[in-house]
Amino acid sequence: MSPESRPDLATVSARVADVQGWMSPGQASTLYDAAANCPNGGTIVEIGSFQGRSTIVLASAAAPGIEVVAIDPHAGNDRGPQEYDGFEDAAADDHATFIANLEQAGVRDRVRHVRMFSDAALGEVEGSIDVLYIDGAHRFAPAREDIRDWGARVGDGGTMLIHDSFSSIGVTLAILRELLVGSRFRYVGRSRSMTIYRADLAGGLGARLSNAGRQLAQLPWFVKNLAQKLALTLGLGKVLARFGRSVPEWPY
Repeated sequence: MSPESRPDLATVSARVADVQGWMSPGQASTLYDAAANCPNGGTIVEIGSFQGRSTIVLASAAAPGIEVVAIDPHAGNDRGPQEYDGFEDAAADDHATFIANLEQAGVRDRVRHVRMFSDAALGEVEGSIDVLYIDGAHRFAPAREDIRDWGARVGDGGTMLIHDSFSSIGVTLAILRELLVGSRFRYVGRSRSMTIYRADLAGGLGARLSNAGRQLAQLPWFVKNLAQKLALTLGLGKVLARFGRSVPEWPY
């Protein structure tokens, strides 16, 4: 797909405006750029698709020869904020809505959906991955497995994006465990809670320590997010709304 034929970000953003999900405009731009810069013949893998909001952005920006794989079991586990188990009926609707949203956006034939849990789907993608977007289970163990096992599949120079970084306890602990002092992934930055890593870290111990420092610098923002989540969980939003004050959104 040439730059002239690729729909621009504004067009794609309009396509997903009514699609449910947790993705800010800046995060949509980050996903769009990563997919648009994926090399010809490359592979994009998304872990956690929900109803297709991010999937549509990735598939719309990717060139025709690029494989776009969306991995989501639509089984009711880790469906959304504070929705960890027991949402099987809603998840079945999510699957139907996901397919319908891809059709509506005109990218159904661009996406290969693997309806499996991510740990079971490792064998469903061949070769190395050029762009990996992780937005799966947010508990520590599965988040760590996604970062460790799927991250190992990212080719040299490839991109790994992780949603809910430094806003979810499980995801943040997984990042600190797997990436803080790692020797491969360089922390590039973040768009709110979507972190950008590149598989090009070089320079020995000094580079690793500097990389760790840039990630540790995000911890005050992490603490702020936890405090905001706690306040909202305890009902602060209702109190603010009662007094006509704006209610802060759930951090993502």
